[in-house]
Amino acid sequence: MKVGHQNVSTDEDLRWLAEMGVNNICGPLPSRHLDEKWSVEGLTQLRQRVESFGIQLDMLPLPLSSVPPRYSENPNILLGKSPERDREIADICQMIRNAGRAGTPCLKYSLSILGVVRTGSVPGQRGSFYSAFDYRKSNPDRPFESGPVSADEYWERITYFLERVIPVAEEAKVKMACHPNDPPMPRDKGYRGVQTVLGNVEGLKHFIEIVPSKYHGLNFCQGTVAEMLENPARDIFDVIRYFGSRRKIFNVHFRNIRGGFLNFQETFIDNGDVDMLWAMRVYKEVGYDGMIMPDHVPSIPGDHDRSVAFAYAFGYIKALIAHVNAEV
Repeated sequence: MKVGHQNVSTDEDLRWLAEMGVNNICGPLPSRHLDEKWSVEGLTQLRQRVESFGIQLDMLPLPLSSVPPRYSENPNILLGKSPERDREIADICQMIRNAGRAGTPCLKYSLSILGVVRTGSVPGQRGSFYSAFDYRKSNPDRPFESGPVSADEYWERITYFLERVIPVAEEAKVKMACHPNDPPMPRDKGYRGVQTVLGNVEGLKHFIEIVPSKYHGLNFCQGTVAEMLENPARDIFDVIRYFGSRRKIFNVHFRNIRGGFLNFQETFIDNGDVDMLWAMRVYKEVGYDGMIMPDHVPSIPGDHDRSVAFAYAFGYIKALIAHVNAEV
């Protein structure tokens, strides 16, 4: 296992990460659309520049971000509109092929219609603020901008996408790491008319089986999965075991929360309900050997780019990895 980071690319960022001992990253989105930055040459140049700092480019994001349709790079894939979605999927497939030829082993993406929903922030420890979600304060009955989406409709769109891109990923030998829906919503009514089918553990279990392939798996956001659980402190470890033992965890967003299903806060890594040392032990137990990266760190007054909060998380993760590796 190795500490990682995401969405960084400037020379200043890469130099700082190298100084922090962060030697593996998920780079930034090359471009919102298929263009020269997504060409084999463009991706190769990006990888070589990252490597010049002694850092490995383990992953890149696809232009399928966790945002609502009006902000999405490829909205029709999840809106189910043809022929537009077929053109968007064709572009995604070419990005996958080019990534494989350029030596990028993994691509992350989201199949979220709602984006990341939060209801504000709350005071945390040491003068910080934690991002929070409280379903009761979220205005869940207001119609969503793109209209209602039933569970069956959502699964059809996901299946349509996977059946076309995973065979391409297999051919290119590129792993596809999907982020769960964040946050989970009630399965009986969803949120604003949209059922979040990738917002519960059973949904994620079904997802990984739709197209059986060793290149089809999860960008396993431990924080998001913890949000799905009534008792994250007790139940998160068995979820890690389930997906980890099946080799379906391709990347880990290693963040902690306080609370649980429908009401939680995103805390410092050592200030939530989940025992993060025990979680790290479970990742080792199942043989996970990829990146462990911080995600959604709290805001600290004066820490405008959150570099202090990330540095704190990097050090904590490196210490946990060293600890579990030293255990008999």
